[in-house]
Amino acid sequence: MFVSRRILLGTFALLLWSSPLGAEGNMKLYLKDGSYQLVRQYKVEGDRVRYYTVERSDWEEIPLDLVDLKKTESEARAREEEHKAAQQAVAEEDKAERDAAREVRRVPPDPGVYLLAGEAVTAIKEAEPKVVNNKGRHVLKLMSPVPLVTDKSLLELDGPHSANVVAENRPQFYIRLSEEERFGMLRMSEHKGNRVVEKLTIIPVSKEVVEEPQMVDTFRQQMAEGLYKVWPEKPLEPGQYGVVEYTEGKVNMRIWDFAYTPK
Repeated sequence: MFVSRRILLGTFALLLWSSPLGAEGNMKLYLKDGSYQLVRQYKVEGDRVRYYTVERSDWEEIPLDLVDLKKTESEARAREEEHKAAQQAVAEEDKAERDAAREVRRVPPDPGVYLLAGEAVTAIKEAEPKVVNNKGRHVLKLMSPVPLVTDKSLLELDGPHSANVVAENRPQFYIRLSEEERFGMLRMSEHKGNRVVEKLTIIPVSKEVVEEPQMVDTFRQQMAEGLYKVWPEKPLEPGQYGVVEYTEGKVNMRIWDFAYTPK
């Protein structure tokens, strides 16, 4: 069963709970001989220390000279600081969960890719890739089966530049998957005035298709079921890129293209 980090932190906070001088909660009242009494509460009254013993569930007294008050108070303060730190961690976790939920609500429910720029979330139009071989150019999404009749083909997008331009070298995108598939980010090269999404090679005997995209190393964070945030691990070089969703070896790549152009 999944247990949230917030619940674990809350449990940890309760386990850490201890009391400062005079407050409720089990704690150790240290004696100068090295032993201690487990007490619920204690207070100094003149030359005596009055405490409520956990073992006997009753009030008792002991001479102050026998009590290591410095060690007792020092441990109580240390445990209280641990308790406060745990409470702070719980509060921060609560805030992170609220922020994440608010972030998810900003993303439209339709499958696709959305650019995050500041507080704005903008839908990116899905591109129309084409397979290019010696038989011409074929729109990928209309092909059934894929007409890969040579040993080498290219998957391309028309034109040398994307209409979707970003100025950040580590742009962030949301991708809401239509189904559970691979996804990521790739860099495109140029071929005869068009953008190459990936190279395709047919293995002669098995007729399997080997896809060779130039994938970009990315971080990814799952925001909700089927919804992820993805961004580059390192700053991008200026050029043409795309966020992609695909099944390896199926030549079914969906692509949402963009260009990184520094200001």
